[in-house]
Amino acid sequence: MDHYGERRAGRGPDGDGCPVRRGPDGIWQVSGYEEARAVLRATATVQAGLGIETVEKLPSRFRRPVLYRDGPEHREDRRQTARFFTPRRVDEHYREVMVRVAEAQLGTVRETGRGHLAELSFQLAIDVASAVIGLTESRPGIRTRLERFFPEKFGTPGLTSLHGIRWLVRQNANWLRVYWGDVRPAVRARRRRRDDLISHLLDEGCSSGEILGECLTFAAAGMVTTREFVNMAAWHLFGDAALLARYRAADEPGRIAVLQEILRLEPVIGRLRRRTTAPLRLPGDGRDPDAEVTVPAGELIDVLLHRANLDARTVGERPERVCPGRPMAAGAAAPGLSFGDGAHKCPGATIALLETDVFLSRLFALPGIRMAAPPRVGFKGGIDSYELRGCTVVLTGRTMRRPELTGRS
Repeated sequence: MDHYGERRAGRGPDGDGCPVRRGPDGIWQVSGYEEARAVLRATATVQAGLGIETVEKLPSRFRRPVLYRDGPEHREDRRQTARFFTPRRVDEHYREVMVRVAEAQLGTVRETGRGHLAELSFQLAIDVASAVIGLTESRPGIRTRLERFFPEKFGTPGLTSLHGIRWLVRQNANWLRVYWGDVRPAVRARRRRRDDLISHLLDEGCSSGEILGECLTFAAAGMVTTREFVNMAAWHLFGDAALLARYRAADEPGRIAVLQEILRLEPVIGRLRRRTTAPLRLPGDGRDPDAEVTVPAGELIDVLLHRANLDARTVGERPERVCPGRPMAAGAAAPGLSFGDGAHKCPGATIALLETDVFLSRLFALPGIRMAAPPRVGFKGGIDSYELRGCTVVLTGRTMRRPELTGRS
């Protein structure tokens, strides 16, 4: 098997090798692959983190977004919406959107000779996710509204500090901007239903406020994370000539395999949190299959995806290197746990991978394309997600056209 580059987004030390341990803050940390998957699949846990503290303060009559629900209600909702994310639907309904938007964004690079990857990929992610959700009648400025909405960190305090009050005021204004600029026009246009998520929510009797919550949840999953992965995958490919040559020479399944392996090594979200509702038994020592640890009810568990995806017991030798098509243990997915697992596994995995490939395969087909500046790496606390900004791509040998000559400001 061919091995390529190492992880670029360092998230600190890899721990002491113990797959399950209780941290000094009382929060359990799970870093083994099988142990992490067991937590994510357990029925004796519920969603925690991701700002759920704020959602729990909403009136009881308000339907929670699917991300924050558990149990039979959550499973039924996922069953009803699964049709929007099947591989066949992705190919038949969304591929055309991906190609059209990717070509439009790369047209700017062809015209000017350069582009900022974070901006190009965000517009791609917005348009594709909007097609899935049904945000197709938005007023100009959806990108700015979304960038303002998503917080720098989750779980920011409410009316307990001046900082918290300011945050709430700002977020309420951002909610209203997204509602008036994006959700309300979409809802009004769906008096005659269409085949999208908003139409489904209307058929379910959801209010406009509840639809707004679902739209923002799917926007975070489908727009923000995909944007970051496009940038990360491009960074790996620009920085490794052999890996790029393999990607360029492969067919679509082969290219997807490269992207899945990069995602295993570089999960966008590095940490998921769960709370136990009953005692949960987990293997406690990777060296002793008979050893077990019981996590009591009511405890918080941090599932460290970025560590679990490096578990050599599951992903094989040299887990810290990119190795497309690496042999994995039975039942393990090629991207590892990067899309989560269990009831809350990301439904948009097929969309994210295809959209990334549609864009990058065209980007790397541009003659003379190169990376002029690598991205700056930042992290969001709580979920350990990376943010890549500042990656600039240019076409070698092109004379840059001045804005006044192209009519662009």
